[in-house]
Amino acid sequence: MFRSAMSRPAPTRPVVHTPPATALLAGLIAVALAAPAVAQSAPDAARQATTLDTLQVQGQRLRTLDAPQTTGSRLGLSQRETPASLQVIDRDAIARQGARTTREVFDLATGAMVGNVPGNPAVVTLRGFSGNTISVLHDGVRLGASTFVTRDVDTWSLERVEVLRGPASLLYGEGALGGAINLVTRRPSTDARVVDAMLGVGSSNTRRAGIGVNQPLSDTVAVRLDASGLRSDSLYDIEDNRVDTSTLSATLAYTPSDTLSMLFAWQHAEDESRGTYQGAPMIAAEDALAPSRVVRSANGLVIDAATRHVNYNPDGSFTGARSDLLRWNTTLSLGRNWTLQNDLAWYQADRDFVYSDDWVYSRDTGLYARGVQRVFHDHRFWNERLALSYDGPWGARRNRFTVGVERNDTDFRNPRQSGSTTPVTPRDPDVGTFPDGDSPAFTSNQRFETGIRTRALFVEDALNLTPRWLLVGGLRYERIDVDRSIDNRITGARTTFAPRYTPFSWRLGSVFDLREDLQLYGQVSTAVSPVSSLLTIQTASGGFDLSDARAAEIGLKAEALQGRLATTAAVYRIERDNILTRDPANPLLTVQGGVQSSEGVELTADLQATRGLRVDASATWGRARYDRLLEAGGVDRRGNRPGNVPNGTATLGASYRFDGPPVSIGASGRHVGGFYTDTANTYYVRGRTTFDAWASYDFSRASVALRVRNLTDALYGEYSGYPATHVYLGAPRSVELTLRTRF
Repeated sequence: MFRSAMSRPAPTRPVVHTPPATALLAGLIAVALAAPAVAQSAPDAARQATTLDTLQVQGQRLRTLDAPQTTGSRLGLSQRETPASLQVIDRDAIARQGARTTREVFDLATGAMVGNVPGNPAVVTLRGFSGNTISVLHDGVRLGASTFVTRDVDTWSLERVEVLRGPASLLYGEGALGGAINLVTRRPSTDARVVDAMLGVGSSNTRRAGIGVNQPLSDTVAVRLDASGLRSDSLYDIEDNRVDTSTLSATLAYTPSDTLSMLFAWQHAEDESRGTYQGAPMIAAEDALAPSRVVRSANGLVIDAATRHVNYNPDGSFTGARSDLLRWNTTLSLGRNWTLQNDLAWYQADRDFVYSDDWVYSRDTGLYARGVQRVFHDHRFWNERLALSYDGPWGARRNRFTVGVERNDTDFRNPRQSGSTTPVTPRDPDVGTFPDGDSPAFTSNQRFETGIRTRALFVEDALNLTPRWLLVGGLRYERIDVDRSIDNRITGARTTFAPRYTPFSWRLGSVFDLREDLQLYGQVSTAVSPVSSLLTIQTASGGFDLSDARAAEIGLKAEALQGRLATTAAVYRIERDNILTRDPANPLLTVQGGVQSSEGVELTADLQATRGLRVDASATWGRARYDRLLEAGGVDRRGNRPGNVPNGTATLGASYRFDGPPVSIGASGRHVGGFYTDTANTYYVRGRTTFDAWASYDFSRASVALRVRNLTDALYGEYSGYPATHVYLGAPRSVELTLRTRF
């Protein structure tokens, strides 16, 4: 599926080769169809007593606020007990909303705006912050900066996605400023042998397949295998932009006693995008064939609708990644309400970015000037977290307490070349061939190496002051040592530096039961974030401290109508200090002291209106701004909005299942407000409203669904990347037919 490794620099350590995804998928299918003799030691009664539900669930309590979550706290708190904004997107919701990939499932998060920037796949904006200020977790483990480790792969192996809005450095360390998103994978169960599968076909020759097997081996051991693949000529209907992704996972759960449980898990993922889509470049309005209203600019640049499908990348350009994640989780009950838990994770990834990354229009020549890059990542990471927890009485009050230590090591090697290639015409471009690594087109050739060693101590506590009043708090101290070297392969110069950071984060919150089904909560917290990613920090930035943030939030969580209605409301403010700015006395000098803030309101409602009718709605409003920021030349950006931050979002969805025929129908609408692409607020991308619709028919063990995305075929900007004159256009109208089965 991937290009020859000859296109990459020679690896600096042995490369572990994994079997091709197709071979493992075939093996997994064979396991699914094998005779059940492999599970003879599992109790027959358990298998016989298990009745598999059909794929549609109707007429029951939503249980939204009581849904399990692990992202907002390590104390085992429910959403109702957590003094923060939490959202759980379960497997049913992922399937119902048709979220095929990481980017699409992130789009289901309330208030989120998501883009597929090739260097930062599935990049998220949340509560006025974006990029590395949002942490993306894999089963509760932060593997590194989200813009490096997140990939836009299939969602088949996910059990749910948990979204924590607001600072989360207390739990996950530096970077978790605007929020944290936890991708929770499916786990084995000893209840019954279950096989489920999915096949899908759609527009742009898009094909999906997934299969999962849950196999009990005994009363104490169960295994789970999952595999998926997605292939498309283009998910955005762009010329020469084929996409291939595959995921494989194997998990073993071992519970030898009531006091001990272990989980061993392996996850493998691959993805490649050929002729990488870099967005639609702006062009002078007078030179556009079909000037659109996607962008409003001060200098007359627009998006030309006539070239929305054109790809200006040279032949041979591509991006891709291969990764493996191994996890070993152990939970031991020590008795007398004490529990010891250890999480050990190891991760490795190789990533390739061989593309033309910017296309800048020249009014003088009528051409797009094109830059080129060859960037490679060799990323290794391990993490261990050991925590001791208590859940029991403290006098006459219930107290939940956790204290733990965490350590992780990162090794990151990053050779990169950059330069330029031939310019092209806006229409019918002769894109040429991507230059090889020895080409004089590359004027910069550097090798970066980074080592990061992090040690952390954390503590959390939740004390019931009264049966109705819960006090929650926590502290985290970290020591982060960075070793960074930069080798210039053209001049032979070498630069090294080794900054150390010792951030301290905390959270204090409270939840009060106004009624059993109505909670009022509030919290104040802090977070820290580097001025640029620690993995690629430059010499100048290495001398700066981490930026810090303070946040406050109050909100309500409520249920009504016998649990058929769940609503939440939150008001928040986040202020981030010590971002980079220019010295007012010497604008040529970069210093810390800039301030960025965000404040807003979030509302959600989920209603099971009748036995067959379900309605989901959300609305957010936010105001993000630079309170203090000077740029080159001393230009004051105070009051401007940061790039890729909308002023609000709104969603409304409804689904209905008929009482007679096993038919369900649904529709949803989503509005995302406009955003700017640069700190100068020169380019404004107008807001958009899109609609989806679907219908499904259920059989006893299967369901067939037909889905139409972007019903009105709206042309809109989804996100912006490098440079500010690139806008990533949302996918046009598309159709998908999906079969899901379970047996």
